[in-house]
Amino acid sequence: MLVETPAPLRARPATLAVACAAPLLALVNYTAPMVTLPEAARALDAGPTGPVWMLNAVTLGLAVSLLLAGGLADDHGRRRVYVIGMASLAVSSAIVALAGDVPMFVFGRIVQGVASAALLAASLGVVGEVVPPGPERARATGWYGAMLGLGIAVGPLVSGGLAALSSWRGVYWLTAACSVVLAVLAARTLPARTEPRPGRRLDVPGAVTLTLGLAALVTGVTEGRLGWSRPVVLASLAAAAVLLAAFALVEVRRPEPLIDMGLFQSPSFLVATGGALVTGIAIIGLMSYLPTVLQSALGMTQLATAAVFAVWSGTSFVAALLAPRLRLAARGRLALGLLLSAVGSLALLGTTAHWSAPRALAGLLVAGIGSGLLNGSLTHLAIESVPRHRASMGSGANNTARYVGSSVGAALTAAVIAGQGLATGTDLVIVACAAAAALTAGLVRFAAS
Repeated sequence: MLVETPAPLRARPATLAVACAAPLLALVNYTAPMVTLPEAARALDAGPTGPVWMLNAVTLGLAVSLLLAGGLADDHGRRRVYVIGMASLAVSSAIVALAGDVPMFVFGRIVQGVASAALLAASLGVVGEVVPPGPERARATGWYGAMLGLGIAVGPLVSGGLAALSSWRGVYWLTAACSVVLAVLAARTLPARTEPRPGRRLDVPGAVTLTLGLAALVTGVTEGRLGWSRPVVLASLAAAAVLLAAFALVEVRRPEPLIDMGLFQSPSFLVATGGALVTGIAIIGLMSYLPTVLQSALGMTQLATAAVFAVWSGTSFVAALLAPRLRLAARGRLALGLLLSAVGSLALLGTTAHWSAPRALAGLLVAGIGSGLLNGSLTHLAIESVPRHRASMGSGANNTARYVGSSVGAALTAAVIAGQGLATGTDLVIVACAAAAALTAGLVRFAAS
């Protein structure tokens, strides 16, 4: 049972500050290698396949852990999972900073992903726990969503700046230090609760099949960047299909499942999870690969590319903060965000062949507004679409869809560009992603009516 009633958020500003620090630090860590990867790969003698895993290892850790972390946070205390996540991020960041070879770097990044999963699931669960529904929660989730955009904006800039001053290892030492500070603050400020369902047992069959299934899926799409017909890719994708089907069958029969499959009959849950999946595939996957395209096609430096895309992520930060002021329900903001993201992406057509800074920056500005609306609305829907005592599970499901989608989207983007050429392939991907976002916006708007 609950041992205390949460005080209103206005009386506990430190609670929201510490909760919102988690997505900021997690996204800074997530984007850190985007600028320093070439230098780190040379230092570690990564070879031809190493950089792919150096960049995507954190996604593997996130994808396989988010749903499980959400369940543990709901059942065993969100503060406890948050503090453990921060401590794990500190240790794993030190491992990455000290890495002398690619396996050690990749191992550290996978553990960083697991730790980040605990932070994302527990922190959004805290918001759902202490902030009452209504305008106050809309403002809180707006701030939370804004931190996602801010983390994406400052991550590459901080990483590149520290690399210029010292080395590529600097950002990981900074992450470790920030994690220690936040772990101490969380232990003192986050609300202490006994678990809502103290007798609930861990769904071991569900956890095993889901973890292995998602690990196989992310492995397949990551290795697919180097060739989709390779045996390791085909075997991984086949294993993922079998294991994820087994997970669904297990969950239907479990009295206390990792995720209640009945939620997929709820329009709100479908909108939240489906919107996150499409956001990952069509927006995050595309935008995470475009910096590489611009560097290859236009010869931009890594820091210049990071600065250009800070227009997108920085605008996303501001838009997420202002989104609750719109007289639209969360589903309406989600639909508008998808539509603006599609329009902004289309403005980038042809930029690899004929660069136009005004047109590209205008497109990134519009897409950034859309991304900010998405971050705020998806954060809100993730906890509104599930019972209050399962808020962290809702966060885990939503973020699992987002990060699995981003991994798939980036891999498909790379495959199309490799097959069609830089200019033609990039334009094809932009059109396909814009169409997917616009179609989803229509479906969300229909579901809201």
